[in-house]
Amino acid sequence: MGNKLNIEILADALREHSAFDDKLYTKYGVKRGLRNPDGTGVLAGITRVSNVHGYVINEYERVPCEGELFYRGISIEDIIDATDKHDRFGYDEASWLLLFGSLPTAEELDFYDTIMDEYSDPPMSFIEDMIMRAPSPDIMNKLARSVLALYSYDENPDDNSIDNVLRQSLMIIARMPMIMTAAYQVKKRYYDNESFFLHSPIPGQSIAENILSMLRFDRKFTHEEAKLLDKCLILHAEHGGGNNSTFAVRALTSSGTDTFSAIAAGIGALKGPRHGGANIKVVKMLDEIKENVRDYKDDEEIENYLKRQLNKEVGDRSGLIYGMGHAVYTLSDPRAKILRKAAEEHCDMFGMREDFDLLHAVERLAPPLLQSKMQDGNAICANVDLYSGLVYRMLGIPQEMFTPLFAIARLSGWCAHRLEEIITCRRIMRPAYRTFHGRLPYIELEDRKDNLKWPD
Repeated sequence: MGNKLNIEILADALREHSAFDDKLYTKYGVKRGLRNPDGTGVLAGITRVSNVHGYVINEYERVPCEGELFYRGISIEDIIDATDKHDRFGYDEASWLLLFGSLPTAEELDFYDTIMDEYSDPPMSFIEDMIMRAPSPDIMNKLARSVLALYSYDENPDDNSIDNVLRQSLMIIARMPMIMTAAYQVKKRYYDNESFFLHSPIPGQSIAENILSMLRFDRKFTHEEAKLLDKCLILHAEHGGGNNSTFAVRALTSSGTDTFSAIAAGIGALKGPRHGGANIKVVKMLDEIKENVRDYKDDEEIENYLKRQLNKEVGDRSGLIYGMGHAVYTLSDPRAKILRKAAEEHCDMFGMREDFDLLHAVERLAPPLLQSKMQDGNAICANVDLYSGLVYRMLGIPQEMFTPLFAIARLSGWCAHRLEEIITCRRIMRPAYRTFHGRLPYIELEDRKDNLKWPD
């Protein structure tokens, strides 16, 4: 028998010994996914870093409301409005706010930018040794491996004092944009057989400007392009302590492990398509709609296609409409509202009016279709992923970079939560699992019976 057949037999046995009747979860009050029966998250901690608000509880019932997102108590909409009003880049300001708890003064912001410039280049030979000598077809995989590798280059990797963890956090935030773009360039060379180039960050540029500069051969970009990317980075910088990747960072932090291991866990969690990869699913869905819908302005035709998608007849046959629905937001996702406005303002400039109109139609038509499929009838709104992928396409950013850009932005939030976990919590996270098996005797090797279903 071949190894493949052997693995399939072993996998069948594994499934048989691992499955549970769904009724057991209800019987014992097990909260799968750390979710309450109404879909809300199990309360696992308290935080000052951010707040995700999407409903209110009235008479023990969840009542939908317009979504709000606060960084250290300040509305994300106010942060975005200020950067637009003063025409300045805002990610560094948002990063400072998340890490230190207050908006920076002009002097503090200059100091922060100086630190970012000093740390922006990885250690000598890091790109050659860790990226060029070991390329990866997946940029998220390379980001996680690179963060872990930075441990070996750190002067004090295991010191979890606040001073040292803060230094490590600032270093990681500053270095990862170049590591990300280098990983993409090397991936192009080794896996796509294309030419590649490596640019270093330019001191004095914002993170958004440097990312575009390092991604493009001629290093040219417009101010509007950089501002649009900066807006995406701000919106993705943080989203509460309960999201999967941030919880992973806090869970590892609670064990006392080092900064590099904790942040790598966040990257690994964000890589999952149920978390950080949804905007890629959205643009793939958009392409499929364009291939199958003749009249992009015909709501009835688009709605019929979405119905077929829900019935697993088209698309990836998952029965999902990507970019719709959220664990917390009900009537609206403030990030989606901001990106929708930005996408609409810029879509003509990039020749993507039809793409925007199609996604806007999905946002209008999908909620009643989804609600008809759900027993609880909860309110459903578009989430940030519905428009973020389109914005990245406008900027000419390759699809395999969508989730890594999310990770680069979220580093500030992860580091803020790690620091808060170290300061405030002194117990290792240790949830319980109920065991289901009786006492069994140990059977000697010669007396054991073969339980696998080997072919004749």
